[in-house]
Parts: sequence; structure tokens; C-alpha cells
Amino acid sequence: MFKFRDWAADIEEPKTARMEQRTKPHVKAQLQQAAALLGVDETTFVTSAALERARVTIENHERTVLSAEARVVVLSALDNPAEPTDELRDAMALRRERVAHGG
Repeated sequence: MFKFRDWAADIEEPKTARMEQRTKPHVKAQLQQAAALLGVDETTFVTSAALERARVTIENHERTVLSAEARVVVLSALDNPAEPTDELRDAMALRRERVAHGG
């Protein structure tokens, strides 16, 4: 039997939320087979797999990975910011005016 990690087991709160979805019979059969092979019930298998994928997805969207070259450019721009352009000054003045007048 393969090793299985129930990612939801460590979350200490009652199971009060409900989720339902329709799927194709072939997909359901494969999920049932995989759960049986791991010795867990279908709900545990699907919830754990979905939670693990959700965590990876969230982590990937919360992190920005830069190449070495891009990192040098970003750090250089932070250390040596460019002077604001006339367009930026105009935009900031417009923002101040709109905020001051609620518009």
C-alpha cells in the first residue's frame, strides 16, 4: 500500500461545511479505485487531494519567482528609483484633487 497523507486531518474544526459536485461515472470509478488502493474513504481521498492542490495553487499565486537577471533589475530599481515623470506628477495631482473632493 502507498503512503497517504490526509491534509485535512490536522485542521481542528468540526466538519460542518458541505460540498457536492457532479462528475462522470468513469471519473468517479477512478477516484473510488484510488481511494480503495490507499485504504481511505472517497471523501477523505478527494478532500485531501483537493486541499493539497489548493495549497499549491495559492502558494504559487502568492509568490513571485524572478530570474537572476530580473532580480538584479528589480533590486537596482528599488535602490535607485527613477525621478517621477510629468505624467506621474499629473496623475498624483489628479488623485489628490479627487480624494480631497470625494470624486
